[in-house]
Amino acid sequence: MNIFDLKQERAEVTKAIRDMMDKYDGKEMDGADKDTLGNLEARFDSLNDSILAEEKQIEREKLVNGSVEKKAPLKDERMQMFANALTGKAEDIARFKNDVNYTLGTNATAGYLTAPMEFRDELIKELDNLLFMRTLARNIGTIGASQSLGFPYRATAAADAQWVSEVAAAPEEQALAYGQREFKPNRMAKLIKLSKTLVSHSDMAERVVKEEMAYRIAVTQENAYMTGNGSGKPLGIFTASNDGIPTTRDVSTDNGTTYVTADGLLNAKYTLKQQYLANASWVMHRDIVKQIAKLKDSDNNYLWIPSMRDGQPDTLLGHPVFMSEYAPNTSTTGQYVAVFGDFNYYWIVDADALEVQILNELYAVTNQVGYLYNYFGDGAPVLGEAFVRVKLT
Repeated sequence: MNIFDLKQERAEVTKAIRDMMDKYDGKEMDGADKDTLGNLEARFDSLNDSILAEEKQIEREKLVNGSVEKKAPLKDERMQMFANALTGKAEDIARFKNDVNYTLGTNATAGYLTAPMEFRDELIKELDNLLFMRTLARNIGTIGASQSLGFPYRATAAADAQWVSEVAAAPEEQALAYGQREFKPNRMAKLIKLSKTLVSHSDMAERVVKEEMAYRIAVTQENAYMTGNGSGKPLGIFTASNDGIPTTRDVSTDNGTTYVTADGLLNAKYTLKQQYLANASWVMHRDIVKQIAKLKDSDNNYLWIPSMRDGQPDTLLGHPVFMSEYAPNTSTTGQYVAVFGDFNYYWIVDADALEVQILNELYAVTNQVGYLYNYFGDGAPVLGEAFVRVKLT
């Protein structure tokens, strides 16, 4: 079933759920209809899973097709040497290692090979396609593996300007204060294994290694962008921190202890200042979307509108909704369930270096090559007032 059909069926299931909720509005639901509702909700969950999986698969196929199309131009010598080295052949690894500008470490078998910038840049482009957070956020460039990037943030806002007489002295600002948040090249490491047969040709090796790296890095980044604690990893949007989104941006008014309400979501939306609303989006887990899909406003209109088209997000109160498996989904007292805000104020940085160690002998008995890679990067919200976190009471 293609993504259009999946979204069409989800819309039909959503309508069936809503019709049943309307039928029993204020009344006890009988046993048979409770079972029917449970089956509908289970189908809603299944369809949401399939839609998310299909969207990710579509992006991965785009990457594969794009990679194939890019193979026509002749590679420069450096990229060709690196592509050859990725096959795991000792002589090609040695040839690339001899170019000291692109090799780190002294391991006798492979050492750490610093990937050429072209390879790194293509990998980052693939990450941008795979991760909605990287699309929503502001990617501010690169930092070297041994450097950091300091960003000044407003810790205390200034008072408003004042009207004064023509010859009076201008009032001096006393409250304004700035701090500095540091973006560092935090290390992410992973070992992946691929079939030697699959990577036996240099062009194939470069493509499959890059695609596998992109997927593994994307999964780990998404987790950190949601709930990372900022210690040796990015700072997540669901993590309360004075260095990111503080608890003063939490909104729980009118929500229940185990569920979010329409009034609670409206409170959250209008806690955000006008200048951030135009680009604002919601981020939450699909389990929370299932709850919100049943909510109506005071005019009896449903708050959540399911998307019917590929590439078009669902909307909540007129703003796009993005679902992440790594967003919180525990509906208990005091827990976060959603973030609403302008994600231009979530910054992502990638380090220049991408290191790859090729383990060409260790997995020989299973006809595999191991790739141990190190990615360096960071991410964090840089302006707390650009976000609101929805919290249960």
